[in-house]
Amino acid sequence: MPNCREAGLNRLADFLIAVADLFEAEGRALRRALARVGQGLGLAAVATVLAAAGMGLLLWALYQYLETVMGPATTALVTGLATLFAAGVLAWTAHRITR
Repeated sequence: MPNCREAGLNRLADFLIAVADLFEAEGRALRRALARVGQGLGLAAVATVLAAAGMGLLLWALYQYLETVMGPATTALVTGLATLFAAGVLAWTAHRITR
């Protein structure tokens, strides 16, 4: 009977080693996937900051141009409306995408 017990223990040991190997492989795959996600999120954050800066510069340029044509109050009104329109388009697009 000791051979049967040894065989059972050997099978259990082999199973536990296989499970440990699987966890190790999955852990490496998870680490690579998390690194890719982190890089993607970092690049998306940089792109968001650059897009906001670009939008701000465009609106500032619109304000500067319109100020030469009309008064400061009217220029601020037109620039504000342009900003609200751009925000509305982006919100509508986000709504359509997430539906």
